Amino acid sequence: MDKVKGRRILLACVLLLAQALCLSDRVLGVEIGGFVEAAHGLKLGDERAEKNAYNLSELRVQLKGLYLPEALDAVSGEVAWKGEALIDGYEGDTSFYFRELNLSFTPFEFMDLKVGRQILTWGTGDLLFVNDLFPKDYVSFFTGRDDEYLKLPSDALRLWVFTEYADLDLVIIPSFTPNESVRGKRLSFYDGLKGRIIGREDGRTFVEPKNTAENMEFALRVRRTLRSSELEFYFFRGFYKEPRGILDSDREEYFYPRLNVYGASLRGPLLGGIGSIEVGFYDSREDTKGRNGNIENSSVKYLAGYTRELTGDFSVGVQYMVEEMLLYDRYRDSLSAGTPARDEFRHLVTLRLTRLFLSQTLKMELFTFYSPSDRDVYLRPSISYDVTDALGVTAGANIFSGSFDHTEFGQLEGNDNLYLRARYSF
Repeated sequence: MDKVKGRRILLACVLLLAQALCLSDRVLGVEIGGFVEAAHGLKLGDERAEKNAYNLSELRVQLKGLYLPEALDAVSGEVAWKGEALIDGYEGDTSFYFRELNLSFTPFEFMDLKVGRQILTWGTGDLLFVNDLFPKDYVSFFTGRDDEYLKLPSDALRLWVFTEYADLDLVIIPSFTPNESVRGKRLSFYDGLKGRIIGREDGRTFVEPKNTAENMEFALRVRRTLRSSELEFYFFRGFYKEPRGILDSDREEYFYPRLNVYGASLRGPLLGGIGSIEVGFYDSREDTKGRNGNIENSSVKYLAGYTRELTGDFSVGVQYMVEEMLLYDRYRDSLSAGTPARDEFRHLVTLRLTRLFLSQTLKMELFTFYSPSDRDVYLRPSISYDVTDALGVTAGANIFSGSFDHTEFGQLEGNDNLYLRARYSF
């Protein structure tokens, strides 16, 4: 049996299973839902990645469910899952995995607990992250998958404690999960050791922290409501989610340095909309003096945002972020000859425009990232239409431009793409 025929049979079995589960959810006492989605992305421009014609071609089936076992009625317990079957035409394989699989319950009136695989997120940013140090999938983000897939799942224990003065949110992550970052294959990128843009990893290796008690990650958020505003404080102890350290430059071995982050945010009504500010101090624990050129310097991130609904069908959101590298002179002194230097202050502005038409069944949106310091830009236009309550289609683009090869969006200039997705929900 050839691979294509085998995948079709496999997909048919998954669809039959989904239909059977949906029809029998009343009998099983389980809430079942999901979708089937086909997606394809067409590459544009001078692409140096593995395949030049496309970087997205897949068929995905997602099943999600919620089970309320009678044995856990006393503690309001529930089991939630979100599993997916993916036929990936780019990789040429089929995979099954869980995006979510967890147990939630309320052991006491003032406490909630969730254990298992879950999506973690907090902070005030719109596609910008200051105190959210949970793993992200930027390959999905840059190639046209749904925004849901920007967030990677974590196997974690999450504890909420509610008090009269403040609410506490504690996350314990036993095993490290890095970002799915741009490393060639689907997207070309700038290799700092080679000093040029490449389309494959070319022997690069990434050493992840070992799964030990010492390497467990912790994240804490303390929230207090001040009238109509929310004040939050954050702490994170773990590792950079990008390989910001070099073990051996000759063998191109990278690692994930230890990191502490201390932050705060405030969000509330402002001038007819919602305003927010957020700050985070990134303490690079393995290079606190900034003298090691092979490890990321400590830094501070500042973020301000504002969103407003101008009419019932039109909304605008703007953000301004500054990333300040600390001990910058020492960083400059550590650079080898010919290595392009990063700026001491990186400025980034975003703009989101959203317009709804046809009784809100048609949505047109533009999200723009622009860095005046890096002199690069990233445009994300999209249009989506709900054909029926169950069927929706989305088309969009990822467009990059920059003056330098080594900046965040400038390195992606050859990766422009158009994508189309069709999703049937059940």
